[in-house]
Amino acid sequence: MGSIRADLSTKIFPEPVDHFDQLPDSLLLLVFNRIGDVKALGRCCLVSRRFHTLVPQVENVVVRVDCVISDDDPSSSSSSGNSPTSSSSSSAADKSRSFLRLFLSSLLKPIQSFTQFINPNKRPMSSVSHDYAGNGDDDFDHSSVTHHSPTQVLKNFNEISFLRIELPSGELGIDDGVLLKWRADFGSTLDNCVILGASSIIKNYKSSACDDQISNCNNIVEPVRAHENNGNDNSNHPANTDHSNSNNSNSNESDNGSIPESFYTNGGLKLRVVWTISSLIAASARHYLLQPIIAEHKTLDSLVLTDADGQGVLCMNKEQLEELRVKPLSASSASKRTLVPALNMRLWYAPHLELPDGTVLKGATLVAIRPSEQQQLAPKKDVAAAADGSWVGAAFEEPYGTAARMLVKRRTYCLEMNSF
Repeated sequence: MGSIRADLSTKIFPEPVDHFDQLPDSLLLLVFNRIGDVKALGRCCLVSRRFHTLVPQVENVVVRVDCVISDDDPSSSSSSGNSPTSSSSSSAADKSRSFLRLFLSSLLKPIQSFTQFINPNKRPMSSVSHDYAGNGDDDFDHSSVTHHSPTQVLKNFNEISFLRIELPSGELGIDDGVLLKWRADFGSTLDNCVILGASSIIKNYKSSACDDQISNCNNIVEPVRAHENNGNDNSNHPANTDHSNSNNSNSNESDNGSIPESFYTNGGLKLRVVWTISSLIAASARHYLLQPIIAEHKTLDSLVLTDADGQGVLCMNKEQLEELRVKPLSASSASKRTLVPALNMRLWYAPHLELPDGTVLKGATLVAIRPSEQQQLAPKKDVAAAADGSWVGAAFEEPYGTAARMLVKRRTYCLEMNSF
């Protein structure tokens, strides 16, 4: 009789089924690869033992660094939410030099949980909970958290193919309204670098110019009508005279494709040199910091190190990654960065560059950089491809890719730079 009751209860109240257990591992891995973010994966890793075994097999990983910590002062850190993206009082060169004293670290609570769960023998789970003790997020003591570098966090992933690391901000401090972007490709040393800068950038220039023109027309038409009503000749009206003078000045300052003389005398060239050197230093410092990650993860096919501001992007493909493993990088003796080789540079400049979407770049400058040794050894077809600037236009997202393609059609200036 008791067995009959048990059978009836199981039919009426069946045991719950975990549908997640019915999903194949390949489908769960597909979901995890779409997630990508290492913090979210750290949370997933704590859900179950099955998730714990699958997360280290993820191929696409994104690491967003919360802050950087000074190598000289480990206790000091700057959060991406509290630190400004740029400081108008400091130069680009000063910012780039200070970056050399920084190393990547600080993936906080979810990453710590993730690493401790993967390696439970290193530290008991109770001590991790003690780190997070408090009444809530507002009471959370960030000073008690152990900061983990991306190298430490990623060591538990075994199958990474595509890795993207994002810094909280760009290294180069620039004034508000100034445009500075760079992209660099590295193997064991610099393969190429493209830098796009402008002294100022105006968004939606067409609409604002149209509004100004309408306003000017209203200011001109009303006095003219008054003179017509009085029967006076308005040919010498001050408004008309000013308007004609402005047209004459615009025609006199028409762009003929050459760099104006003022570019050399007003500090414009010096500023571009600072941009170029600062961008190369920032790129070589990033490359240096990636060395342990590349050495440990043999499965990497693509690596991108960028920043939340979109200021600089360092890229390495499968061949370049393998080159670095076979041929170690040459480090600079003065600082923690990769040695920049002797360079050949091509420079294009436009005082005023209006893009199809209405954006206007004032003092637009494009610099394409390749190592001198690479150009000497490259086949003729590679030299021709480099000369036509097709690889330069593909370096930036729109609308700046269009700006680069427009600039390479202008007069080219060739420069050289020694190794540093």
